[in-house]
Amino acid sequence: MKNKNYNRNFHRQSVVIVEQESVPERRRVNSSELFGAQNEIVIDHHDDEYRLRITSNGKLILTK
Repeated sequence: MKNKNYNRNFHRQSVVIVEQESVPERRRVNSSELFGAQNEIVIDHHDDEYRLRITSNGKLILTK
């Protein structure tokens, strides 16, 4: 025997699709373009000097 009250508590949920704001493309640079054959580069930023280096494990470390 079917339960006639089966759909009584069933509620359809509404789905609202909101358009996301478009984010401008970020400039992407390959690390080999920055480093070349070196393992460390110096970045001048607001009269401060930062060093970006590649570790022996292939990670990047930025220090001031």
